[in-house]
Amino acid sequence: MGIGDDAVEIRAQGWRTLAALHGLIETSLERALQAGHELSVVEYTVLDALSRQDGWHMRMSQLARAAALSGSATTRLVTRLEQRRLLTRILCADDRRGIYTELTPAGSELLAQARPTHDRVLADALAEAEATPELAPLVDALHRLPAAR
Repeated sequence: MGIGDDAVEIRAQGWRTLAALHGLIETSLERALQAGHELSVVEYTVLDALSRQDGWHMRMSQLARAAALSGSATTRLVTRLEQRRLLTRILCADDRRGIYTELTPAGSELLAQARPTHDRVLADALAEAEATPELAPLVDALHRLPAAR
């Protein structure tokens, strides 16, 4: 195996480690959010993304990026959340093709109830990962990231 092959293997191992950490966290969050709040991780992600917006709304395309979903998957998800009265769609006054998505009071309330669960489970999952030798360096790197402003 040459130096180039070693670099490829190092990147592949890094990716596998990142995927393992993501899987551990996502599985823990999915169980807790479903059990305690009847929310999936991606539903929580959408509600959380909407709550962080000035004016409390986002274009559907922005929401798709925030949730790492395709446009059609985002539309289906927004429809489900709209049926649950957790968010609403608003036509853009300037561009009739544009659709904004906005949290409803019920969506804000559910998010406020779910956020402590999310934060606790995330902290617990990271602590569990930190105790796993293969995942510990990645968790350490996450802790050293600058806080978002």
